[in-house]
Amino acid sequence: MARITTSVLKEKKRKGEKITMLTAYDYATAALIDEAGIDVILVGDSLGNVILGYENTLAVTMDDMVHHTKAVVRGVKNAMVVGDMPFLSYHISIPESVRNAGRLIQEAGAQAVKLEGGRERVNVIKAILDAEIPVMGHIGLTPQSVHQFGGFKVQGRDLETAKRLIEDAKALEQAGVFSIVLEGVPAALAKRITAEVSIPTIGIGAGRDCDGQVLVINDMLGFSRGHVPKFVKKFANLHPQMLQAIEAYREEVKVGTFPAEEHCYSVDEEVISKLY
Repeated sequence: MARITTSVLKEKKRKGEKITMLTAYDYATAALIDEAGIDVILVGDSLGNVILGYENTLAVTMDDMVHHTKAVVRGVKNAMVVGDMPFLSYHISIPESVRNAGRLIQEAGAQAVKLEGGRERVNVIKAILDAEIPVMGHIGLTPQSVHQFGGFKVQGRDLETAKRLIEDAKALEQAGVFSIVLEGVPAALAKRITAEVSIPTIGIGAGRDCDGQVLVINDMLGFSRGHVPKFVKKFANLHPQMLQAIEAYREEVKVGTFPAEEHCYSVDEEVISKLY
C-alpha cells in the first residue's frame, strides 16, 4: 500500500471514494490503525480528554502534542499522520504559529498539521503553508472555542451561522488547506459545504455526505466510560471486557492461581540444591 498524501486524498474526493480517519495517541494503537488500512491518523488534542484526563482540550501543550505525535509516527507505515495544533499554539503571533507547526513536522514527524477556525485563521494558515507545511482546517464545533460557544453545541442551525460556515469553508479552501474537518454541523449543511468546495471534507457529527469520516478511537471502541456524543457509533464495547479481564487477573493473583506452572521458567533442581 502506497503512503497516503494530500494529493491522494484530493484524488479520492474526485473519484467519490470515502476517506477514513481515526485518532491515535500512542505507538501500539497507531500501528493497529495503520494495519487496518485507515487513510489518515489524527493525533488530536482530544488526548487531553481521553488520555491525560483533562476536562477539555485547552490544557494540552505543544510539548504534549510533540510527544504523542512522535509515538504515533513510529507506529505508522502507510497512513498520513496529522498533528493537531493545541490551544494558544497559533493564536499569539504568526511567527510563533509557524514555529509550532514546524515542531510537529520537524521534531514529531507528522506530514501535516490541523488547526481550528475559519476566516480569522487565513493569515496564519497562509504563513504555515509558506513554510511548506500542509494544513488541515477545522470548522463547526471547534472544541478549543468551547467557552466562547457556551458548551459543545451543534453549529450552523440558523441562517447566519450556516452562511458563515459556508464562507469559512470557501475561505479555507482559497487559503490552501488540503482538507477541512466539519464537526457538529447539520448533515444537510455539511452536504452543501462538501459540494461547494473542491477539497475533501472530513465529518464528525456532520452526516454521511462528507468526503470522509473521523472518530476518536477511544469512543468508537467503547473504551471510555460515561457519556459519548450522539454521532459516535461504538464499533466495539471494550470497557466491560477489559474490566472483566483486569478483575479476573486480580482474583487469580490473590488466590494464587496465577502464575500457573505454564507461566513459570524451570531450572535444574541440582542448581538450586547447590545454592545452600
